[in-house]
Amino acid sequence: MTDIRVNRRLVIPSNELEERFTTSSGPGGQHANKASTRAELAWNVESSSVLGPRQRERIKLRLANRLDSNGVLRVSSEKHRSQLRNREEAKRRLAALIDDALKVEPARVKTKPTKAGKERRLQEKRRRSEIKRARRVTPDD
Repeated sequence: MTDIRVNRRLVIPSNELEERFTTSSGPGGQHANKASTRAELAWNVESSSVLGPRQRERIKLRLANRLDSNGVLRVSSEKHRSQLRNREEAKRRLAALIDDALKVEPARVKTKPTKAGKERRLQEKRRRSEIKRARRVTPDD
């Protein structure tokens, strides 16, 4: 197995990854029943030597619903009929998950609405009010 490059700074060494192969679910006949084409990749975030403390906390926070109680992140693929292609797909998905979890979103800069924007909003509210008032049925005296 080869190392997984997540981004320019982070590479997960192959000795930290655990691979498992099982039979895929769904149709496929004799081939699906005999061949273990479903690939499952497991990586222990808690004991990884390549993560710094901030990276580890960020991954634990952002992927909390994907980690088990031991801090292991599991990704599987049974998309393809080939074990090799499923293995590559699982590696690609693991790298994408971790890369996405490590991205820092820029803080939103609060802005105030412009005077013209406020006026447009109020004008639209008045227009809607007039439309609804015109729909009303007035009882005849």
